[in-house]
Amino acid sequence: MPTYDTSHLSPVWSRSAALIAERGEGAYLYTADGRKLLDFTCGIGVTNTGHAHPRVVKAIQEQAAKLLHGQANIVFHEPMIRLAEELLTIVPPALSSFFFANSGAEILEGAVKLAKQATRRANVIVFEGSFHGRTHLTMSMTTSKTVYRAGYQPLVSGIFVAPYPYAYKLGMSDDEAAGYCLSRLEYLLKSQTAPEETAAIVIEPVLGEGGYVVPPVRFMRELRDLCDRTGILLIADEVQSGFGRTGAWFAVEHFGVVPDILTMAKGIASGMPLSALAAGPDLMAKWTPGTHGGTYGGNAVACAAAVATIQTMRDEHLVENSAGMGQVLMAGLRKIQEEHPEIGDVRGAGLMVATEFTDPKRQPWTERAKAVSKAALNHDLMLLTCGSYDNIIRWIPPLIVTEAQIKDALGAFEAALEEAKT
Repeated sequence: MPTYDTSHLSPVWSRSAALIAERGEGAYLYTADGRKLLDFTCGIGVTNTGHAHPRVVKAIQEQAAKLLHGQANIVFHEPMIRLAEELLTIVPPALSSFFFANSGAEILEGAVKLAKQATRRANVIVFEGSFHGRTHLTMSMTTSKTVYRAGYQPLVSGIFVAPYPYAYKLGMSDDEAAGYCLSRLEYLLKSQTAPEETAAIVIEPVLGEGGYVVPPVRFMRELRDLCDRTGILLIADEVQSGFGRTGAWFAVEHFGVVPDILTMAKGIASGMPLSALAAGPDLMAKWTPGTHGGTYGGNAVACAAAVATIQTMRDEHLVENSAGMGQVLMAGLRKIQEEHPEIGDVRGAGLMVATEFTDPKRQPWTERAKAVSKAALNHDLMLLTCGSYDNIIRWIPPLIVTEAQIKDALGAFEAALEEAKT
């Protein structure tokens, strides 16, 4: 095996493992030292079609031979036009105009800029536990962990934080959590940022880094009503929850809610750097030409990969598989929970699932979650933690995952739980 010198790579990247990935295939990663690992991290929810799906690889190869880069201010190119056509088949019909960038943070930044310019309002409301990116603006909107913000003060002003309806953490029923958080949001609009100075409310329809929390339907619907009453734009951050991850193309479908702006990235192009926002054409027309852009946004090869991704997901019924296999995964985890009371909560939607670790006093049990995640790697299962206390193990398998692979993962998880006790 060749030796690799990683000492020249910045240590700013925190690492869950020190593995050298040689190749990926489907639900598995293969390392340079010959290990075969069941990858339930999915590159943090990116490789929804699995590693190196042949149809996506073929689209990338064919496009790379024709055009690598056609800058969006200068030319149109076929992959971008075809991608817009494909997106029209899966986003809410009212959101029929698109802008493309490279990353989740970039597209959130773009969405907020659009909202501010369209409303001529300055302020933004986000939620506790949110993660929206690491640019200066999106870092200022991120509240899931202090590590994402520490050392970068002062942050962008005009950002206000409301409680997310995290029923388990609040010790409430879903309806109680919804009512409490809606009342606190109304109070925020009376006490800190008036509706007439608030451009947007930005929400993850399933909380991502903050703990994979699914909000109550009531909360999302009344949030939509509040925005309609006040003229505040509703931005749904579906960077992690989009593209079939929750058992629907987009998580907002579970609530019957249409946002004013929908952002997406991660699963859109099976690992190629691409992000998009969708909005209504009347709203998009308020974005003055030249006030936003980017050199690489909507790259031709990435757009070709995205077209192939959407077609593959549709033809192979991966959204439906996400919903079905998510039920299998949650049922298996709840069965394990019966024997392991340190798993305080099992929750999620589709294949966006969380196991939250709490101690006998129902406090976050960070050490236990991290020990189990580390032990799982010894059993060839890759998992990640999340949450403000890093006490939650998140389950993000590719949407091609089979029932047999889920059972293998559950077996490895049980073994890791036992190993972590010693």
